[in-house]
Amino acid sequence: MSEETWLAARLIPTSGINGPDEQERRATSALLAVMSAVREFGRVITQSAGAPAGTVQTFIEVPFKLADQQLFPDGLIRVTRGQRQWTALVEVKTGSNVLKAEQLESYLDIAREQGFDALITISNEIAPVPGQHPTTVDRRKLRKITLHHMPWTEILTQAVQQKEYRGVADPDQAWVLGELIRYLEHPRSGALEFSDMGPAWVNVRDAVSTGTLRPNDAGAAEVAGRFDALVRYACLRLGRRLGIEVTPALTRRDLADPSARTQSLASQLTSSGTLTGSIKIPGAIGTLTITADLRAGQIICQVDVDAPRSGRSTTRVNWLIRQLKEAPDSTRIEAFAMHARGGGATELLRHVRADPATLITDPTRELRSFRVAQSTAAGTKRGSGRGSFIDSAINSIDVFYEQIIQNLKPWMPAPPRLRSPEEITPVQPVAPSLVSTAISSQDTPDISDATKD
Repeated sequence: MSEETWLAARLIPTSGINGPDEQERRATSALLAVMSAVREFGRVITQSAGAPAGTVQTFIEVPFKLADQQLFPDGLIRVTRGQRQWTALVEVKTGSNVLKAEQLESYLDIAREQGFDALITISNEIAPVPGQHPTTVDRRKLRKITLHHMPWTEILTQAVQQKEYRGVADPDQAWVLGELIRYLEHPRSGALEFSDMGPAWVNVRDAVSTGTLRPNDAGAAEVAGRFDALVRYACLRLGRRLGIEVTPALTRRDLADPSARTQSLASQLTSSGTLTGSIKIPGAIGTLTITADLRAGQIICQVDVDAPRSGRSTTRVNWLIRQLKEAPDSTRIEAFAMHARGGGATELLRHVRADPATLITDPTRELRSFRVAQSTAAGTKRGSGRGSFIDSAINSIDVFYEQIIQNLKPWMPAPPRLRSPEEITPVQPVAPSLVSTAISSQDTPDISDATKD
């Protein structure tokens, strides 16, 4: 038998997972064990929940008694620093299982009675806005206990970034963290990717196409929330590949009141049939904006670029074209002029390459910015896979970043050039007839000559 058929021994095997209970227990134990074994990874996970830096201890299925009930939270994390201890209960769901409000409220009661600090939930649910919890609980139970949620996708992203980009000091610990990454990436682990636009997707999609979607339709708000969750998932996925923290570009108002953001997006869907989100990528030339046009069946990704502040208009257009060597001819470019109202001239990249003047409508006005956009076909299916809306949106974002954004750099003025001695014009001598003999015009008058008489 050839060695190609041999299976490598794994620290956390995916074989032998029988049913959702075993899947959940193994994922919980693997995650918490690696958190206590790999110091850097344990720190980054507990820090996001408000824990201090310190020694991490983890436990699974710790029994607690609440009234006449015996309850077993999936895990417990304790961080010790000097005389201070920070403790959090952990509730984990894998696969398509969702968190339940009643169960979370019971664990919040246990945490309050025991004097614990937090309750951390982990599942495949992704909240539309960072910091928001996907499950609504009684807010009165959160007076002394903080509630944090981490999707499995975020945990996997943090693990990859820590191992591949931020680094792990101990090589053995780095190997252990790599084993956790391999396990979570396996389909049988239960740490699934974002794969469902929700039960209201089909009805809302069809209503948008027929123009019958109403503002009070509950499905519109559900789809709007799912779209924001999809944008956040795209951020985590892109950040995992880039090794940086990619986040949704949200206003302070959106972060303070996520429900208002959802309602605003639902109103946009009802009126125009579109959903819009933005992604902030550190170091990128601008914010990546993604718009899903359900009526036209398109996904539009775009970025705004400031034009150079010097040179003719054609020079500024050529500056942009030179940076779009990898962009397809179907890329759309719009140019905006100084002090001009409304949109500017719009043309496909193939035509702009042939004639940059197609973007110049008024030669007397300087160009102030460009908008670079790509349109792709939007999938229609609710789930993931070929022909799905989720995969079409993710692919559009990845391709737009790879072909457009990562190749764009902001304009910088050329530094002043140091002139050589030969280029410096020599000072011409002053003609004698122009020299003043007045005492007041002399720089250093000879006082002795003035006082001889």
